[in-house]
Amino acid sequence: MDFNLKEEHDSFAQAVRRFAQNELAPGALARAHSAAYPTDVAKALARQGLLGIAFDERDGGQGGSLMHAVLAIQEVALACPKSADIVQAGNFGPIRTFVEYASQIQKARYLPGLLKGEQVICLGMSEPEAGSAVTELVTSATLEGDEVVINGSKVFSTHSPHASLFLIYVRFGPGVDGIGSVLVERGTPGFSIGEPSNFMSGEQWSQLYFENCRIPASQVLLGIGGFKKQIAGFNVERLGNASRSLALGRYCFNVAREHALIRKQFGRPLCEFQGLQWKFADMALQLESAQLMLYKAAMEGEGGALPSAHSTAMAKLACNQAGWAVANEAMQVMGATGYSQETLVEYCVRRTRGWMIAGGSIEMLKNRIAEGVFERSFSQRPPKAA
Repeated sequence: MDFNLKEEHDSFAQAVRRFAQNELAPGALARAHSAAYPTDVAKALARQGLLGIAFDERDGGQGGSLMHAVLAIQEVALACPKSADIVQAGNFGPIRTFVEYASQIQKARYLPGLLKGEQVICLGMSEPEAGSAVTELVTSATLEGDEVVINGSKVFSTHSPHASLFLIYVRFGPGVDGIGSVLVERGTPGFSIGEPSNFMSGEQWSQLYFENCRIPASQVLLGIGGFKKQIAGFNVERLGNASRSLALGRYCFNVAREHALIRKQFGRPLCEFQGLQWKFADMALQLESAQLMLYKAAMEGEGGALPSAHSTAMAKLACNQAGWAVANEAMQVMGATGYSQETLVEYCVRRTRGWMIAGGSIEMLKNRIAEGVFERSFSQRPPKAA
């Protein structure tokens, strides 16, 4: 089996690498510590064709594959970790679900601005009482003639302080089959956005409130019975999460490697101490192992199909754990220099830690993997009384 990238993938990765090193590496440190959404970066990425990479050309995309999108995230992250978030937002997450299931009218209305980097789409999934158990969501959507009335709230939504369009999971009726989704624009009457709150990573989120918020019925993305389709699209989002986790771990590995080659203690470079050699051996093993799982999942989407939930769960779990462990170990190798905000290592530690929670916690991923192992589902809910 050939473990090398195809020539087209390798050429693409090299082109992205040159762009990222020339255009994004300068200012990477300041960008990481700013709460502002880097619209200038989004527009530059759009001009380079790095938004909508795996979307059909008829939709304004580049007609590439999931592997191209994964490679783009990795190469951008190695130059500017925060800019990889924009590649993620323009290829995975809610925009991917939108492209999969939106009507042509919805696409014509929103995709041009999103793919030009001028607008941002935000996913509203988690609620105060519905996190990992997303099927417990209570935000309601009631059909009244040619309108939908929404009531409820959402929390922990990435890009919510900056987004112009929100893809909101709602309940049209009871049970899993009653869950669907709607599209809500910023400024819609009855829809309000709370004050920004901070994650440990420095990212901001705002609570979303819906109080008799009325939208046209044409803004329904997926109606009753749409939940399974939404989750299938969400599985792809996990590849974006996994790609960033792994890439930021590799970024820290590269920085720590250079530090170990140059920094001297007791008259010797750090790399000559066996204790540090073993650390780098362990880090290299974790990165390479996770990389193979990520590529395997991405390659399942080469023919246009969505990768399996099992493969994406395996990839995300491996990359989340490797990215966090390597970033954390790299910081330890670098000591106070790594812990300082004068480098991006501590930033990467904080970011990789968050991705072990976001997009499906590592515990929920293990549950999903076990279902694939035993070829059956396992309910986490207590058994119903007889």
